[in-house]
Amino acid sequence: MIYIAILISIIYSALIVAFIIGFKKLEIFKNGNSAPKNTFSIVIAFRNEAKNLPTLLQSLSKLQYPTNLFEILLVNDNSTDEFELIIADFMKLYPQIHITLYNNKEKTNSPKKDAISLGIKQSQFEWIVTTDADCIIPVKWLQAFNHFIEEKKPLFISAPVKFKNENSFLFHFQNLNFMSLIGSTIGSFGIKKPFICNGANLCYSKKIFIELNGFSGNEAIASGDDIFLLEKMIEKYPAKLHYLKIEEATVLTHSESTWRHFLNQQIRWASKSASYSNVFSKFIGIIILSENLLILITIIFAIFNSIYWILLLLLLIQKILIDFILLYKTATFFKQYNSIGYFPIVSFLYPLYILIISFLSTFKKYEWKGRLFKK
Repeated sequence: MIYIAILISIIYSALIVAFIIGFKKLEIFKNGNSAPKNTFSIVIAFRNEAKNLPTLLQSLSKLQYPTNLFEILLVNDNSTDEFELIIADFMKLYPQIHITLYNNKEKTNSPKKDAISLGIKQSQFEWIVTTDADCIIPVKWLQAFNHFIEEKKPLFISAPVKFKNENSFLFHFQNLNFMSLIGSTIGSFGIKKPFICNGANLCYSKKIFIELNGFSGNEAIASGDDIFLLEKMIEKYPAKLHYLKIEEATVLTHSESTWRHFLNQQIRWASKSASYSNVFSKFIGIIILSENLLILITIIFAIFNSIYWILLLLLLIQKILIDFILLYKTATFFKQYNSIGYFPIVSFLYPLYILIISFLSTFKKYEWKGRLFKK
């Protein structure tokens, strides 16, 4: 037991250290003064987002990029709220912005992938940019993508996403969890072993999306429009994958409002992991689960044998210290320190949280936008 614990701990530490090195290695991109050249089709699939659409659309109206070089394609995924009035009012207010509304045609078990695919099919520009309806877009978003494309010549760009600040334990738990995920994402790109990205802030070549047959092969899984496309890119064009590490391209989104919604979201995210084709992604999942399960098992052993309290203490110190370094680097990049004070208590709760999510994602259906999906 002790030797296994040491081995798992060493592998976990090595993995997080690699992400820390990668995070530091990936320098913050400097947004230059490249002339607007590239054309962008912003595709946004939504369902019952009347509450969030006004904020999203208002942020899009402030984009500092020539309106003739981008378009907005909104794809309604069977909404039942007052979204049409909101979009119609926006179109009247900003006639200079090319915005089109489409209604999704469900063809697979993944309505969101269907909606994005429809938007891409109807798009007229070279680069596809995706985000979500509950997001707030930075004014220099397309400027940053344009300059990055001109300088790096990528085919697929992942960019930062962070939560809008709130003040509750639920928010701080989510924020710490999310920042660790973003930190790992940036770190993995830094060591040229990307394994995850966020569809709320992606930019990729339309031509390549078509060449890779889009989401074909993953339609049975409701979510994962971002990661499964990333995996196809890793297999075909690994050198053309890049991360745009810059504050000016950071998309702001909302955390979940209740514990029920948060857990349901995490179950949804975790349920697709069994379908990953990337070996490195599977390896990371196994190591993270093993490390957290190890801590829980050691607690049980320690109840019956006091010698295991020493092992438990060493495991916790090692994990908390190494996790904190990566988390703090991410918080510094985002200038978002308000959740750091909750790190100690969240660290102690995290192993149990990981175990619960792993179990539920294996056996439980999940709800998403009013629909119930099987794993």
